[in-house]
Amino acid sequence: MPENNLFPPEGLRPQPVFSLQTLQQAMEAGTILEAPVQRCDAEKNLHISLGAVAAVLPREEVLAPWISGADRDISILSRVGKSVCFTVKAIRPDEKGAPVALLSRREVQERAAEYFFSHLRPGSVVTAKVTHLAAFGAFLDIGCGIIAMLPLEQISVSRISHPRDRFRVGQKILAVVGGVDRERHRFTMTHRELLGTWLENASWFQPGETVSGVVRSVKEYGSFIELTPNLSGLADCREELSPGDPVSVYIKSIRPERMKIKLQLIEKLPGPASLSPLRYQITDGCLDRWVYSPPNYEKAPVETVFTAPSP
Repeated sequence: MPENNLFPPEGLRPQPVFSLQTLQQAMEAGTILEAPVQRCDAEKNLHISLGAVAAVLPREEVLAPWISGADRDISILSRVGKSVCFTVKAIRPDEKGAPVALLSRREVQERAAEYFFSHLRPGSVVTAKVTHLAAFGAFLDIGCGIIAMLPLEQISVSRISHPRDRFRVGQKILAVVGGVDRERHRFTMTHRELLGTWLENASWFQPGETVSGVVRSVKEYGSFIELTPNLSGLADCREELSPGDPVSVYIKSIRPERMKIKLQLIEKLPGPASLSPLRYQITDGCLDRWVYSPPNYEKAPVETVFTAPSP
């Protein structure tokens, strides 16, 4: 089971049926709840409907101040229409006597951070949710709105030009903790190790088959075709090909000792390429070392070594 199951990314926690009684019980127990934000008022307080009970998430309780960008208004405004986690701090009557719940998301994030820094280390597998895509990588919610960075080159072995070639915003994925910086409250992530080794991916294909793929790069000596996110082969060069084009290819040979797959391009396929399915070979636990290359590979092994941070 992923290490962050107690503090899942926002949007993945089950939402109970809210009532005044369940909210009072949650307040007494410190239970973490989740619900979508309906609106943000002029003072940057967030308003949430919890069944028949109105609720307010004050501006200063929207997110922990150590989260990157916490001082920007957009960090609050961008919560509207999205689920947020929170604890119930108080229930008070309004001017008409109706109950209003006062909430804190910041408290949840502080609790989650304390747990993460105590339990997560490089190599820990976690559940994550893609929140934003940039040219240099993907931003992931690894729990309760705590954001971690997944660099572009760590997304998959098969190189892509942009994270949108692999993910979509809102997608639930698995990721691995690559680095921990407690002083700066930051985690960096990696992803490619979960998608399998060269041999695991190559086992899904056989010489003589014709399969579909995606052009990832075009060189003078040939075109690299992604067969699956952690496996590419080399086909002949065609002037009409561009990165991102879907194609069909004939598999001529598979050579584990050289970690090479030789392909023959059949044709360029119509329409844009769809996202390749993510088939995870590892789904939980903690990695110490991951070796992508086959045991008989002629060159130095392609591997990742996860090193615990200095105390």
